[in-house]
Amino acid sequence: MSEQITTTNSLADLKELVAGTPAAANPIESAIKREPKRDPQGRSYATGGRKNAVARVWVKPGKGPITVNDKPASQYFARPVLRMIITQPFLVADRYQAFDVNCTVVGGGLSGQAGAVRHGISRALVNYEPELRGILKKAGFLTRDSRSVERKKYGKMKARRSFQFSKR
Repeated sequence: MSEQITTTNSLADLKELVAGTPAAANPIESAIKREPKRDPQGRSYATGGRKNAVARVWVKPGKGPITVNDKPASQYFARPVLRMIITQPFLVADRYQAFDVNCTVVGGGLSGQAGAVRHGISRALVNYEPELRGILKKAGFLTRDSRSVERKKYGKMKARRSFQFSKR
């Protein structure tokens, strides 16, 4: 077990030494090998958040129904825009109607809840299939949208809106 020790004088020499190794293609991806996280039932779990809404999401392979608080997604999210938001991770990852989704959502309004469900679905998909991380990350679905309502300040009607000015 004799290891050869070589000294390099420049970065060009180092590049030549590393060029033949398999890790040279993408050192970050080769260094991090993610394992799928699944429970004994074959499901992956994740939590998503948006504004004041928090979604707990379970994803498992199936025919594609999405259940939100024990109701079908089409019934819970009546507006088509909200249904589109929660199906975006599947469309981007090319896994539409390949997973059954069961989630519970609390807090916030419907728009925040739809964003929380989308965030939770994205994270659960990454837990189930780690190779989808790059696609979903690039689409921005793994980043929690930190925008929330600004607090009301004293001497103001709302957060920034002043009372109506009267000259007389």
